[in-house]
Amino acid sequence: MNENQKPNGGIDIELDAEVAKGQYANLAIISHSPAEFIVDFAAMLPGLRKPVVCSRIILTPEHAKRLMLSLQENVARYEQNIGKIDISQHAPFKVMGDA
Repeated sequence: MNENQKPNGGIDIELDAEVAKGQYANLAIISHSPAEFIVDFAAMLPGLRKPVVCSRIILTPEHAKRLMLSLQENVARYEQNIGKIDISQHAPFKVMGDA
């Protein structure tokens, strides 16, 4: 067992106070190469000339797919426990991609 793994199969992670505050994003720009997916999270806000990237995440293709599946599973679990997420009434979280 790796020193970062817990006996129940979880991973022991550390969350620093600054990172724990989080970042607001309403725009994601996704690009990829054969070796990686790059996801830039940005905030597009009134009064700003252009969106400002607040975080860049670089993933292997395998981890990008695992993230996608995990998000699908968590949205399904959220909707089962709390209720359907209606995205027709709200401004969309814009996702822009280039291949």
